[in-house]
Formats: sequence, C-alpha cells, structure tokens
Amino acid sequence: MSSLGESKRLGLAVLVALVLISTRFPLGRCQDDDDDGGGAGTNPLLAGVINDRLMSLTGNFKAEIGQSLGFCIKNTDKDWNEAFNFSMDMTFLTNCMKETDGDLPQRVCTVAEMKFYFSSFVDNGGTKNYLRPNKNCNLTSWVSGCEPGWACRAGKNQKINLQDSKTVPYRTVNCRPCCPGFFCPHGITCMIPCPLGAYCPLAKLNKTTSVCDPYNYQLPPGQPNHTCGGADTWADVGSSGEIFCPAGYYCPSTIKKISCSSGHYCRKGSTSEIRCFKKSSCQPNSSNQDITIFGALLMVALSLVLLIIYNFSGQILTNRERKQAKSREAAARHARETAQARERWKSAKDVAKKHAIGLQTQLSRTFSRKKSVMQPDRGGSGEATSQKASGGFMGKKKEPSNLTKMMRSLEENPDSDEGFNLEIGDNNLRKNMPKGKQMHTRSQIFKYAYGQIEKEKAMQQQNKNLTFSGVISMATDTDIRTRPVIEVAFKDLTLTLKGSKKQLLRCVTGKLMPGRVAAVMGPSGAGKTTFLSALAGKATGCTMSGLVLINGKIEPIRAYKRIIGFVPQDDIVHGNLTVEENLWFSARCRLSADLSKADKVLVVERVIESLGLQAVRDSLVGTVEKRGISGGQRKRVNVGLEMVMEPSLLILDEPTSGLDSSSSQLLLRALRREALEGVNICMVVHQPSYTLFKMFDDLILLAKGGMTVYHGSVKKVEEYFAGLGINVPERVNPPDYFIDILEGIVKPNTSTGINCKELPLRWMLHNGYDVPRDMLQVASDVDSSVRGSEKSFSGPQSDRQSIAGEVWDNVRDIVGQKKDEYEYNFSNSKDLSNRHTPGVLRQYKYFLGRVGKQRLREARIQGVDYLILCLAGVCLGTLAKVSDETFGALGYTYTVIAVSLLCKIGALRSFSLEKLHYWRERASGMSSLAYFLSKDTIDHFNTIIKPIVYLSMFYFFNNPRSSILDNYVILIALVYCVTGIGYTFAIFFQPGSAQLWSALLPVVLTLIATQQKSSKFLANLCYTKWALEAFVIANAERYSGVWLITRCGSLIRSGYDIKDWGLCIFVLVVYGVVFRCIAFFCMITFQKN
Repeated sequence: MSSLGESKRLGLAVLVALVLISTRFPLGRCQDDDDDGGGAGTNPLLAGVINDRLMSLTGNFKAEIGQSLGFCIKNTDKDWNEAFNFSMDMTFLTNCMKETDGDLPQRVCTVAEMKFYFSSFVDNGGTKNYLRPNKNCNLTSWVSGCEPGWACRAGKNQKINLQDSKTVPYRTVNCRPCCPGFFCPHGITCMIPCPLGAYCPLAKLNKTTSVCDPYNYQLPPGQPNHTCGGADTWADVGSSGEIFCPAGYYCPSTIKKISCSSGHYCRKGSTSEIRCFKKSSCQPNSSNQDITIFGALLMVALSLVLLIIYNFSGQILTNRERKQAKSREAAARHARETAQARERWKSAKDVAKKHAIGLQTQLSRTFSRKKSVMQPDRGGSGEATSQKASGGFMGKKKEPSNLTKMMRSLEENPDSDEGFNLEIGDNNLRKNMPKGKQMHTRSQIFKYAYGQIEKEKAMQQQNKNLTFSGVISMATDTDIRTRPVIEVAFKDLTLTLKGSKKQLLRCVTGKLMPGRVAAVMGPSGAGKTTFLSALAGKATGCTMSGLVLINGKIEPIRAYKRIIGFVPQDDIVHGNLTVEENLWFSARCRLSADLSKADKVLVVERVIESLGLQAVRDSLVGTVEKRGISGGQRKRVNVGLEMVMEPSLLILDEPTSGLDSSSSQLLLRALRREALEGVNICMVVHQPSYTLFKMFDDLILLAKGGMTVYHGSVKKVEEYFAGLGINVPERVNPPDYFIDILEGIVKPNTSTGINCKELPLRWMLHNGYDVPRDMLQVASDVDSSVRGSEKSFSGPQSDRQSIAGEVWDNVRDIVGQKKDEYEYNFSNSKDLSNRHTPGVLRQYKYFLGRVGKQRLREARIQGVDYLILCLAGVCLGTLAKVSDETFGALGYTYTVIAVSLLCKIGALRSFSLEKLHYWRERASGMSSLAYFLSKDTIDHFNTIIKPIVYLSMFYFFNNPRSSILDNYVILIALVYCVTGIGYTFAIFFQPGSAQLWSALLPVVLTLIATQQKSSKFLANLCYTKWALEAFVIANAERYSGVWLITRCGSLIRSGYDIKDWGLCIFVLVVYGVVFRCIAFFCMITFQKN
C-alpha cells in the first residue's frame, strides 16, 4: 500500500506537470510552419495564431502551476523553457510535419486527453501499461493507435481545440507510429512531445525477445502489419530511464544523440557537452570528470596555508616573548645599575662629609688658611672622593657622561629622584621619569616597574620590617594606593545540612584581623575547608546561623568579592599558558580599570619576584599530557593568581600541601609581605614545620565536628594548652602533637584527666562563651561532641536511623545544595568593594587574546581534527556516489552524520576541560558573557575552515551537480549549528557522557528525519532534516528538462520544497543561536559536582 500511495503522489505530480508542459510548449508555431504540405506563405500566419492560443493557455494555468507544483518548480518560466524550448533545434517538428502530411495539430493531445491519461495513471498505482477505457480505446473500439508508441489523427472535418479540458476528441483515423521526438502512451491515441534531455527515436524490434527496444513494449498479437512505434511514456528516471539521453552522450534535440568528445563529459539527460577542467581527465564518451586531483591540490594548498598561519603565529608569539624578555632584562639591568650607582654615590658622599667635617675642625683649630690635604682612613675611599670631586668617578663606566649627570643631580638635591631616573646608555636623557599613567612604551613600563622594585629592595635592606610597596609608598612623593581593609568577625557560626541536619561547624567564634596571617588547622573532618567556604560566602546546601560581621557591620561577604582572593586546594591554572600570561591575565581582569598598565605590570612583577618565579616566567605551566613547571612552582602560580589582584582578604585552602620546606617558607614569606600591607590572610595548613608554624600570627584549631579548640596568637598556644595540663614533649612539633591529640592518636599526658572531647568545651568556658546545653552534659557522649546534632537525652531510636531515612536525608541535602547553588549563581548583591574592574567588552578583548594563544598552542590537535575530516570526505565521497534518482541524498545523509559527529567532538574541548577554571574566574567577578563569547568567536575559525577541509575531499571525489559554494554555505550553517549543540553537551554533561551524546544524537536524528512514517512535526525538530533538505534542494535545482518529473517525484516523497533552501539555512543558524543560549544558561546555572 505504501508503494501504491507513493506512485499515486508521483503520478499526480506528473499529471499537473505535463498539462502545464503542453500549455507552455510553442508547438503551434512549429507545426503550422509545415501545415498543408509546407505552404510557405501560410506557415508564419498559422504559427502566430497557434502560438497566441498557447500563450494565453499558459496564463490561464500559471496560478495552477504555483499552487500544484510550487514545491518542485522555483521559476516557472526558467524551468519550462529549459524543458520545452525547442527554438534551438526544431528538426523533429519539421520531420513530423512531413511524415504526417501536415496534420500534426490533429495528433497532439489536448488538455482533456492529458488529464485523462494521468488520472488513469494515478488510478492504476503508477503503472504505465493500461489506461481506463475511453471513447477512442475501449472494448468495442480498439484501433492500432491505442497501442503503445502509436497515435491517430482526428477527422478532417473535426475542429481540435487544444484548450479544451473537458471533451476528449475522436482520434481513430490514419493511425501510425508516433513521430520521433514524441511519446504516445498506451490506451490513448494522441502524441505528447518529449522534453529536452530525452532521446525518443523510433523503437526497433528485437527478434530475440520480441520487444521493441529501447522502450520494452511488445507488439500486439495477431497484427502482422503493426510495427514498433515511438516512445510510450515519460516518467521519473526509475520508471522510464530508457528515454533519458544516456550518460556519455548529449542530445541537442529529442531525436539526436551525439557522443561526448575528448576533453568533455556528458551526464545522463544532457543537452550539451561540458568542458572538463583538464582535458586529459576526460576520454571520449565520458559520463563524468575526474576532479579528485583538484581536491588533493586544494587540500595541499589549505594545509600549507594552515601551516604557515600556525608557524607564523607561533613565531609571532615567540618573537613577542623574546622582545619582552629583552626589554625586561634591559629594564632590570638599568634599575640595578642605577641603584648601585646611587648607593656608591651615597657612600662617597658620606665619606666626603666626614672629611669635610674633619677639615673644618682642623682649620678652626689652627686658624690657618693653608689648604690641608685630607688623608682618608682608607685609601680606597679617599681616592673615590678625589675622583668624585673631579668628575672622574665614572671613568670605569661605559657611559661616564650619564652617571656624572646623575651624581651632580643627586649632589644638588640629595632627596630628589631625578638622578635616579636617568637612563644609562640612552641618548635621550630624561630629567623626570613619567609616572605610570604617562607611560606607553614597553621599555618605559618595565623601567618604571623594575625601578620601583629596586627601590623597594633598597629600603627593605634598611628596615626589614617594612614591605617593598609599603616602603616605597612612604619614601616617595608619588600617589599612594591603599587597599581597603576587611576585618571579619564571626560569633556562634554554625553550619547545618538542610536534609540530614548534620552540623558541619558549631559555635565557632573569633575574628580575622587585617595585617595578620591566620592558620586554620585540625584533623580530617574538622570542617576546615567548610569554615573557609563559609567565610568566603561559598557554602551551599547548609543552614547558617550565628553572625558574620564585615568591618563591624552585617553585610554579605559577596559584596566584597572583587577584593577577596580565594585560592582553592587544587591548582586550577591554565596549563597551555606561561606563568607570566596566567598572572598577567588575572591582573588585567581583576585590578581596577583605572589603574595604568605600568602599575599593573609593577604588581605582576612584584608578585613574580616575591614568589621566586623569575626563572620560569616564560615557561608553560603544563598539563597532564605535556610536562611544564614543577608542582611547587605550579602551586605558587596558583597563589599568585590571587595575589596579583591586590586583595584585601586572602583565603587559601592548603597552599603548602605538596611543597617542600623551602618552597613553603618562600610562599609564606610572600604572604607575610602581603599581610604587612594590611591584607587579611587566612589559610588551611596541614602539619607545618616548626619554623613555618612560627611564621603565623594567629591559629584557629578545630576539632572534629567543626568546634573550636583554640583561636588566638600562635605564641600563646603552648601556654594555653599547658594551662590545661597538656605539655608538648621535647623534640616534638607542637602542631603535630595537638592534631594527634584531636585525632585520638595520642592521649594527653595530663594529670587533670582531660579528654580530647572536652577541649572545645574548655575553650568556650575559658573565653566565657555561651555553651550549648548538650555540651554541658558529660563529655563522654561522642555523638554530642562530634556531631552536635543529637541530644544527650534522646532515646535509642534517635541513635539509629533507618536506611530509608538516611537515603531521604541525603536526597534532601543534594536538593538543598542545588537550590542554594542556583540562588548563589543568580543572586545579585550590591558591590561594596569600591573597585571598578574592566567591563564586559574589555574583558572580552582580554579573553579573546588568551583563547587565541591557547588555540595556537593546540595546533597539533586541530591538525588531527582536519586530518580526520579529510579521511571522512575521501571515504564518503568515494563510497557514496551521487545517485540521480535521489539527487545524492545517501551521500549527503552520511555527510550530515559525519560532520555533525566530528565537529561536536571538537566543540566539546572548548568547555568540558575548563569548567574548574571558569568557576574560579566567575567566582572572582570575571564576566561569564565575555568568557563564552570569546570561546565562540575563536571557534568561528573552525566553522569557516572545517567545511573547506571536508569539501576539498568529498566534493571532488563525489562530484555532485550542485555548486561547491552552495555546499560550503550549507556546511557552514551545519557546523555552526552542531557547534552550539556541542557547547551544550560539554557544559551540561560530564566529558564521557558528552562524547556519547555527541556520537548518538546525529545518528538518531537522521533516522527520524529520513523515515517517511515518522511525524512531520517531529522530523522538523531535527536539525539533520534541514541540513539534508538543503543539500538535496541545492542538487535538485541542477536537474532540469527531462528530469522535472524525477525532481518533483523525489521532492514530494521526501516532503521537501525547492523554495525552502534559504529557510533551511536560517533554521540551522537559529538552532545554533538557540543552543548557544542554552549552553550559556547551563554554564551560569549548573555548577561542577
């Protein structure tokens, strides 16, 4: 039944098509030219009359054309002229006029006959053998003209009106074979012209099979005088392929078949030969041209261009880094030489002053005007003084004139910085070095930064207790930048899970002071990380009680996120960027937008200097696959990302884990310098050495269950525990000993009998805090002291919970956590940090530069993607050749699946590997929109290049009739669409699940889109349907003439519309935009697990 339905639909399309064909065909003119045996004087007049009738007939059916065949005819005049404009060669008409003695108009079918023919064609389920009985061919009247390939004429006195769509005329006279160039259906006695691209000669009898070749119909039995006639039908290429001009030949008219010459090729149904790109590739009678060599050449050219781009871009990055390194080294050398010259000048000046005072004393004692020669205590100093006075001090330098001017400037004004700012080796001497906002060149910026650092070092030598920045701020008259102060106080801070009611923190009270470094210590399960998360406002899924005061006010900590640095436990650093690039990006996005570039460089250089990262500043951090810097250096870079934004509150989660003693001390010294500038620092530490332990100012010691055991100065912790009778044994590290006690590994060696469970209670009583009722009970109840969620008077049913209850509590915990995450992500709090960071557009520019560098350093991975696309193009282009019956639908189906799969897998890398980086950057206040748009912008390069890479193989191996430009536009829209889908999968799913969905989705959607039994609404939701329709339409437009019925039949079976090509492209682009919006929503909504 399905095949019968398809045939009926096809026949209906053919019916309307051929009715309109007859109206558009300029038959009257050509037939009348030879009417009455070729009367020359009457032919033009008769042709004009009949042509006017046919043109008016076309106007009457124009609306019906658009209504009935609009799905397969885009331009009516163009399509019908390509099929039935015989003005170039009307030989077959002239011959037919001669053969029929000028009665051709009496033999051509009217509109009524063609409607009858095609309606019967539909009723018979698309078969071409028999029609319904009619007045000319029925059981009582069956003339020879009713046989296939034969036709008859109407009576001489009968008037034929071609516009008559109701009455079938009598045609039973003078039956003869159908003229060449026409086809005569079985069961009707009129002729219909064959379209251009068809070859309709007279049939010849095959004596072996008794079949009239090439039309495969048999002669009627019992009629020895009946011969083979002309063509008997015109339908789609599958049903009537014998009338199509064969491949390797071209047919300029419907009765001529000419072999393709060398250097040309002729496809099936061609009316002219097409020149090959390369003559040697097309032998005589070639049905197609071999253009695979052009695909190979295009791929080679594209590979060379990409190699040049990657190498050139890499060279640009390398040269830029080298220039920066040279400029930086020159600036550092200049700063060191200037500082050394100043120190030497000060030393010489002090010696000169001493000798001047001695000379003055001697002169006043002797009252003599005799010039006294001063003898220095040290020969070297006297010589230096003499050289200094005479201007010869700089004789040992390469540029004595500059240093001499420097010394004279310092001598005239000792407190001025002018001499210090003179450039050694520069011909353009500057009296005053410009400030940071006035600097533009790289050399000026680096000289300013390193000059400041050298002055800080010099002042630090004089006063060990002052930091670099603090000294320089007090020692110069430049603008002083002060950081806002953040003091965090918390009272009775308690965190309870919403579902299970388990307490993670309990009654934690204390204060974190600016300018001090606090260490949070305790055994596993003590809630150290939870405590830091609560301070940073990142605790989710919990109910928080108690007070958290910021600078004495009840304000949300998130309001200060722009000046709060949070260093996670994991080293979340971009491995495909250098150390300096990581730090510089963080500084540009998180420092104040009003801060000059020179001052930002100074901040970054100061952090690199303090963290000891000078030796690896230009080295890639490294990833799992590619080795980079060491683990300790990576940990310091992780901390440096927060230090470069000059925070007022710096929270660190185990920054010393995995570091050796020297690296830990180097890191802590850098943090202490930050603390001396007023930064409030709190960090979790595991088992620090005694030297490291003494470098902290305060200690927060937590017991299991999140209860405070001690909170105060590090210097007094041993004294406090000694007051409880707990003394640290000799040669034992105090923090290790305290943690072992809290862990229960070591029992306190005290005579007071204090249990480790009682230590939180002792601390609360010691400070006069309010003690919960259950903690006042006997401390032997483990659950009451550790979990703090159950009462000591609870019954036995509260001590043991059912499995179902535990599962339900866990579900409630998860739901509460997700709810808090959504509220955290979408809540907006007023910014109280008074720091205006760069806006979205400027951050987009910074992100764009960073992502561009990352892509250039991933050139090898991109090359592998392109190679796989090339192989896919070769395989599909070779195996899935274009089929004229389906207009290449099979090869394009495989193309949609392959391109979707490969491009989605490539798009997954854009986001799936950087989720942790994004959440860290977003939590610090960076723009999510700028991050997403930068990724998408850089991926547009692949959107443009990948279709070229695939088509360079597929198109030239498959050689479809559609243009390469049409295929390229469709592939661009398809890649843009599937890239957006890949973004959504990468963000919403875990990497493994995202890859699985990327592989399955295009296959499933393609199956749904190509199944005719599936719902049309459901198929329209599949992006693969629109991509495949665009490919088929672009190819079907190139099939004209004899292919019209095939085109209409194929499109109606697939449910496609030839005018929807632009709509298909639009839908694919809209899908891409929609999925990008969904991906962005998921990115800002769903946090990592």
